[in-house]
Amino acid sequence: MSVPLLSVERLCVAYGRVEAVRDVSLAVPQGSIVAILGPNGAGKTSLLGAIMGVLRSRGRAAFDGQPLEGRRVEQRVADGMSLVPEKRELFVTMSVEDNLRLGGFRRRGSAEFGRTLEEMWRLFPRLQERRAQLAGTLSGGERQMLAMARALMSRPRLLMLDEPSLGLAPLIVKDIFRTVAELRRTGVSILLVEQNARAALELADYGYVLENGCVVLEGPASELRQDERVIAAYLGIKAVAS
Repeated sequence: MSVPLLSVERLCVAYGRVEAVRDVSLAVPQGSIVAILGPNGAGKTSLLGAIMGVLRSRGRAAFDGQPLEGRRVEQRVADGMSLVPEKRELFVTMSVEDNLRLGGFRRRGSAEFGRTLEEMWRLFPRLQERRAQLAGTLSGGERQMLAMARALMSRPRLLMLDEPSLGLAPLIVKDIFRTVAELRRTGVSILLVEQNARAALELADYGYVLENGCVVLEGPASELRQDERVIAAYLGIKAVAS
């Protein structure tokens, strides 16, 4: 069996005496999309923060078979990990293009940097139209596109997305998820935290359901879409009584 690109074992995150994440284990195989579902306060964002090294945690995590313990955020980025946070955290007083250039600062001056920038214009043509516009003047959907494109400028092997559809119109959400599907075809593995369970499970290969900091359900996305507990809790349809 091949080693997963990302593996997490019994990960815990605490804020003082409050445990936000408790003994969570998961895996992201190379070239796959893995979804993490759950209500607000389930610990999804804390889990991503711990994997990225932004939050302190207990447990074990490995990237491409190498332990992540002791590796700083910038080292994890250099290894090929990237996180698009829920709040997007753009440089709002800088242009779209300058935001992207900062995302790829490690490769500035190389031929690969130029190729990656051109690839972002292809993936997000709306951003190319607004390349000189200040990031703070973009619409919500455009900001999400820019946050994703900036993360991709570092050429990550694993892209973690925290609620990419939050607050966006349905048509924009379709565009975002279409782009995510295209990224998988280029070989990028994706760990997707998403409250839009229907869209996430239609896109993902595998899914985990997080409640109160714990994994309460997991399985192939195609099976989770048919699971009565998921249907009742997350898909907005009443489960049929047996």
